[in-house]
Amino acid sequence: MRLANVIWEGGCRLALGEEDGASLRLVDPARFPDTDAVLAAGAGAEVLRAAAGPPVPAAEVRWLPAVRRPGKIFCIGLNYRRHAAETGSPVPASPVVFSKFPNALAGHRQVVTIPAATRALDYEAELVVVIGRRVHRVRPEEALAAVWGYTIGNDLSARDLQFRTGQWLLGKSADGFAPLGPYLVSAGEAGDPQDQEIRLWLNGEERQHSSTADMIFGCAELVAALSEVWTLEPGDLIFTGTPEGVIWGRPPEQQVWIRPGDVTRIAIGRLGVLETTFAAEEPAGEG
Repeated sequence: MRLANVIWEGGCRLALGEEDGASLRLVDPARFPDTDAVLAAGAGAEVLRAAAGPPVPAAEVRWLPAVRRPGKIFCIGLNYRRHAAETGSPVPASPVVFSKFPNALAGHRQVVTIPAATRALDYEAELVVVIGRRVHRVRPEEALAAVWGYTIGNDLSARDLQFRTGQWLLGKSADGFAPLGPYLVSAGEAGDPQDQEIRLWLNGEERQHSSTADMIFGCAELVAALSEVWTLEPGDLIFTGTPEGVIWGRPPEQQVWIRPGDVTRIAIGRLGVLETTFAAEEPAGEG
């Protein structure tokens, strides 16, 4: 099942993605206004299909983040072997965990503003785990049972701000720095999370092309490790790390950072394509 949050006729609606990718079926908002409501209720496919109306063109909606109000947004750094190698970083002995704030969420095809404070904005294509039931201290072999599904994320990173201090948050959680979507895809339809092709294009040029098989810590291990410390709740997000091919991993003379007008597109397995366009921050007003 493929779910999306969209704006249609001025309001937020939950939508079911059709197989052709060109249309969506809007769900009765009185029953399920968005994916957050589905996750909270644990609603199944039959219930959602029964509440859905006739198809509408996908090209005519405005997309919102695939999850709108996550309680927690976890991110994992340096979680692909070849990405650690390209950045000259050692392979972590345990997951490198940081976070983003909800202000960072952005929808498919949303324009993200490049903050004036950075001169080094980078992309990071990522598989994102979406928790579907409350779990605490779960074992790795049981962890994926707590996952509702998966979506695509772009862990945008202002590298100059990220490495200004020993903590990464400053460069990771500006407004719009976590594009998410277009769909939330159920685990059964998405398939094996450790066998997903992951690709990113910048202005049509392929920059990242790898597989989630290169992860150091797989999705089950990450859910288990995080649940040792936090109680995971429906709607919590786990950005699972990015493969090689980021701008930061290039030689300094080849590091041309994201600029206004640039467009990234990310494709992962059966999850769809997440597109983001970038714009310059307008000068601050006087007075």
